[in-house]
Amino acid sequence: MKIDFEDIYDRFFKDVYLFVLAMSGNQALAEDITQETFFKALKEIDNFKGNCSVKSWLCQIAKNLYIDGVRRGKRFESVKENLAGVPLAEKDIESAVIKREEVISIYKVLHCLEEPYKEVFGLRTLGELSYREIGDIFEKSESWARVTYHRARIKIREQMM
Repeated sequence: MKIDFEDIYDRFFKDVYLFVLAMSGNQALAEDITQETFFKALKEIDNFKGNCSVKSWLCQIAKNLYIDGVRRGKRFESVKENLAGVPLAEKDIESAVIKREEVISIYKVLHCLEEPYKEVFGLRTLGELSYREIGDIFEKSESWARVTYHRARIKIREQMM
């Protein structure tokens, strides 16, 4: 089976980017890791066994690159840097400040959420991955991904109250 890498890049770039953005919360970092992911995938395309979808395979590569970077301390961005400013175009400054405070409180809850709940929640809500894709990434079942996501939502709701 011949794989057209250009087609893979066109079809999955946005998905991988959103996946990394969900993990990192940083657009520039997400772009960098997404590019690294496709570079690594291009080099390793002959080793792709087809045990999972191409999208899951790419997201697994991206996840590993991100985790490696965090472990080496090269890719950690604080929430403050990611929420650096409120758009100046907003007319109602008060509502902008309230909105920013809500976002910060949500990030704080997510930051304190233990794994795998934190990552599964991010992949599902921010990365827009299906339960099957999340299960593939963790090498678990689709049901496991559903249950873990549901439990994460409960934990977040409890923390927000």
